[in-house]
Amino acid sequence: MNTLAQSRISIKQLLAFFIPLGLSSTLVTISHVIINSTLARSPNPEFIIATYAIPLSLLALTERPAVLLRQTCSALVRDQVSFKAMSAISNYVLLGIMILSLAISYTPLGHAVFLYIFGVEDSMLNPILEVYRILIYVNIFSGLRCLYHGLIIYNMRTKMLTIGMIIRLIAMYLLSVYFIQTNQVTSGKVGAIIFLMGMMIECSIAVWEGRSLLHKQIPKKLPDHPVSTKRHIFKFYRPLLYSTLLAAMIGPGINAMLGKTSNISLAIAAYALASSVNFLVLSFFSYMHQIVLNFYNKDRKAVLRFALIICFIPAILSGLLGHSPIGPWFLSHVMGVNNELMRACIETIQVFMIYNLFFPFLDFSNGLIMLKGRTKVMVWSQSVNVLFTFLTLVICILLTPGWNGMIGALAQSLGVLGELSVILFALKLTADRPV
Repeated sequence: MNTLAQSRISIKQLLAFFIPLGLSSTLVTISHVIINSTLARSPNPEFIIATYAIPLSLLALTERPAVLLRQTCSALVRDQVSFKAMSAISNYVLLGIMILSLAISYTPLGHAVFLYIFGVEDSMLNPILEVYRILIYVNIFSGLRCLYHGLIIYNMRTKMLTIGMIIRLIAMYLLSVYFIQTNQVTSGKVGAIIFLMGMMIECSIAVWEGRSLLHKQIPKKLPDHPVSTKRHIFKFYRPLLYSTLLAAMIGPGINAMLGKTSNISLAIAAYALASSVNFLVLSFFSYMHQIVLNFYNKDRKAVLRFALIICFIPAILSGLLGHSPIGPWFLSHVMGVNNELMRACIETIQVFMIYNLFFPFLDFSNGLIMLKGRTKVMVWSQSVNVLFTFLTLVICILLTPGWNGMIGALAQSLGVLGELSVILFALKLTADRPV
């Protein structure tokens, strides 16, 4: 790596790449606000929101393999040959997701999933299945969107992600207003239709921009690019898939263990609200791996300086929420939380400072692992995360059940610390290998 290559990237260039990514991630939360506020205007809001939220939580699990296409494409696709291989893997992934989703929608498997795993009442089953039958198509458009996002990100067109998200939100809001004005908000299907239309629009913009790049900027074949077959793609993608499936265990596990605290409803509610606030804080900073994938080989020193500037910000923000009047004001005036729940939320947010301190560095380190092509390490690191999380949950439930929601935040934080430790150890072992 020569000196000229090491001097090309400025902090301004990194910010111009990073800020649109962060904004697009943060704006995702607004889409759920639009839908929930629409469903809240129905004649029976509690029931209808529940019939939408439960299938949405299942969608969040089935969509995970599709979302991984973004990182995989960004890391591996450099020419049209590698994109063709990437597209083939994407087709297999989306086909597998749809087969599973259709089985849940139209066979007794769906009854078993919602009645026995999610524990819904019989009266909710059919409305939930009707919503899920619409939401399953979100998987397809989300997967296509993420595939072309990988192209867009690598080619430094990240502002298109923000533009696509803004257009998506405008369309969702207008459709929401239409449903409200015509008094059609009578079932959770309304929320599913709004979400599906928004995803279709964002996907269309991503595909349009990605295809344009493919035809105008991306070469047919780079002679020194080693990725050319489906096997190359799958070797990288498969460990990512395994690690995300392991990660899917953490959320349900925490909620199940919080059911054994001294104040169950307070613990679960405080953890849920604090998690949503923490996601708002952290979502903007969840693309550090893309900085590594796209800039580390060009200017390692600039990327490291940028990381040191950015990675501490989430912990500082959660510290302001947890230790200043800003947090209580936000929870009471913006989220409408009562005093007892607000205190429990603030205590949980304070613990989430630990999580926010380690997560950006974990994301950065995962970027290095992906850049080296050693994604198998992420299966082991995620396994350690799950192990640390559940050990912390069990120990805290036995010794300090009165910590309530703080138990979940501490378990998640120590899980991320364990995961980061494995990644850093793996990076130290491979320090002498080029990236």
